This record gives sequence, C-alpha cells and structure tokens, in this order.
Amino acid sequence: MKILRQLATAILEERDAVLLRWRARVRALPSAAKLDVPTLNDHLPGWIAELAACLVTASEAAEGDTSPSSPLAHGLQRFEDGFDIEEVVSEYNILRDCIHDLGERHGVTLAGDDRRYLDKFFDDAIGDAVKAFAASQAREVERRRSEHLAFVAHDLRTPLSVIAFSTYLLEKRVGSNGLDAENTRLLKILARNTRQLEALVGAVLAENTQLLTELGVKIERRKFDLWPMVETVIQDIQPIATKAATRVINQVPDEIDANADANLLRRVLQNLLSNAITYAPGGEVIIGARDPGGVSPLEIWVQDDGAGIPADRLDKVFEALETDPKRDGLGLGLAIVKTFVEAHGGKVVVESVVGQGATFRFTLPRAPAVSEEAPAPAVATTPVAEA
Repeated sequence: MKILRQLATAILEERDAVLLRWRARVRALPSAAKLDVPTLNDHLPGWIAELAACLVTASEAAEGDTSPSSPLAHGLQRFEDGFDIEEVVSEYNILRDCIHDLGERHGVTLAGDDRRYLDKFFDDAIGDAVKAFAASQAREVERRRSEHLAFVAHDLRTPLSVIAFSTYLLEKRVGSNGLDAENTRLLKILARNTRQLEALVGAVLAENTQLLTELGVKIERRKFDLWPMVETVIQDIQPIATKAATRVINQVPDEIDANADANLLRRVLQNLLSNAITYAPGGEVIIGARDPGGVSPLEIWVQDDGAGIPADRLDKVFEALETDPKRDGLGLGLAIVKTFVEAHGGKVVVESVVGQGATFRFTLPRAPAVSEEAPAPAVATTPVAEA
C-alpha cells in the first residue's frame, strides 16, 4: 500500500490545485455553470481530505466501509442545486480523473489492488450520492403530484357548488308544477351524485393539505380577448352570486386582449370571484382591467365592497393553508391565484380596509417570462482560471 500513501501525500499537498482543475472541468456541466465556488465545492474539500486519510490507512480499512457519509448529503444538495443524476455521477468521475492525473504528475502509477481500492472509494461515493439524489427526486415527484391533485380538487369545488345550487333551484322551480316519475328520478340522481362528488373532493383536500407549497406550473400561452372570457366566468359562477345576492359586474374594456394560459387565467378569476362573493353577500363585485400599452404588463383586478381584510392578515392571505378564522375553508384559493399568476411572470397584491371591501390586483406580462424561454447556459469547453 506504499503507492496509496504516496498518492495521499500528493493529494494533501495539492488539494486546492486539484479542486481548481476539477471546478474548471465540472463547469462544463449545464447545472454547474451557474454556481458560485462555495456552492460548487460543497462537501468535496473535506471529502478529498477523507480520501487521503483512507489511502494512508488502506491496509486497515474494512472492506465495504471505505467511503464516508458526506456523499449522502452531497446527493441531497445537488438535487437542490438542480443537477440531474448523470451530472452527479460525472462530477465524481471528473474528480477521479483529476486524482489519477495528479498521481501521474508525481510518478505514482496505480495498478492492481491499489487502483481497485481507489476506484471502490469513488464508486461507493457515487452510489451513496445517487441513492440520496434519487430518494429526493422521488419525494419531489410525489410532492408535486399531491399538490397538483389538491389544487385541481380545490378548483373543482366552485363548478360543483354551481351544479349543486342549480340542481336545488331546479327542484324548487319544478316542485310546484310537478314532473313525471322518470324526470323526478333523474333529478334526484343528479342531486345525490353532486353531493357525493363534493364529499370526495373534500376528502382529497383534507388528505393533501399538509403537502401544499408552491407548485411548478407549465404555461401554455395564447392570445385571446379578455372581455368574453370574463363574461363566461361570471355566467358560470352566477348561481353562487345569486345565492349570495351579490351583483357581479364586468368592466373589462372590449378592446383588451391577454397573452396567457387561458385555462389557468380562468381558474384565477374563478377563485378571486368566489372569494369576493363570499365576503360581499348582498353587495357588488367588479372585474376590471387596464392595458398600459407597449411592453407594460396587463393589469386585472377584482374589487368587492364587502367586509375587508384586517391589516395583520394582508401579508398572509396568499399563503397556502392560511384561513380566515371566522370562516370555513382550507386556505387554498388565494394560494392557487398566487401560484398561477407568478407562473406567468406576474405579481398579485391585495389592498383592503376593514369595512370598505378589498381589491385584488394582478399583472400579466405581455411577453413570455424570461424563465420560460431562457436559453441553456453556455457550456465551457476549456478550463477557466478562477480568482
């Protein structure tokens, strides 16, 4: 094991130089190009020192216990840094090559058991890092799946409420006139299944609320007239407004168009309208919009004359699971609004005075957000000196 001790001495003497060469080559990986030096290094300076220590005591090292635990933490960190599994494997193999190059410069030739020992050290580290990375990736996929399910379930509540109330009105209106037996049976089936769907949606929400954070959303933009969309949303939600005796007014100018994901924008407006109607029973809700022109973002707002929001809750209303203690609900509607607006590259704010209603305003950029069409970072093809 004399060869390994010679290599360990060279590693300790030139650790910083090895790291410099390693960083220059690793920056060719797309996810590494944007990282600063401390983030890119992560645990590797300490891990290289551990490698040297293990090489010194190679003859005493227990088989299968040659790799420290730091690659586990490194795998988790690289997932947070946006690496993929191939990049995690590559950065360790690049470091392996750098160590072999170092040995050659010092006249240390690795062969037989010496080479197998060094390779096992690296292979164990790669295995631990990949295992941790894959576990984090699996948890993230499950989290996003649960979030998506909960968000969709929440957005089903508004159309289900409309169906339920419309069914109730039908039963009231035809009750006095009477229906034949078959139509009466169909109406009862409709009412019963609507209640079952509402119960199922409630169960999904209850089971997924603890997993809700921000949801990565894919945007599919197109250009469309805003006024007709708003009018359709108002018509769809009208039964709820009628039940609350709330007047909903479309004040969006006819000539305004939007460049957005129509389905997500519809859900944003449904949630804002539903929220406004809840807090303005017997009152008035207005949807408006303004196009400043040029490249300035489109501005849309939903204004009500209801109870208003206390000042100490204004900064919290868009947080997932933030609920009004005076009302039932899971606190998802406004969190969904924030998520979908920000996915477009826009911003949403609320202005309110208790007793004077609230106004929710959000913006939609005229052009796609930079993050949606950003080119991949340039890949370095030659080592670059660092300060």
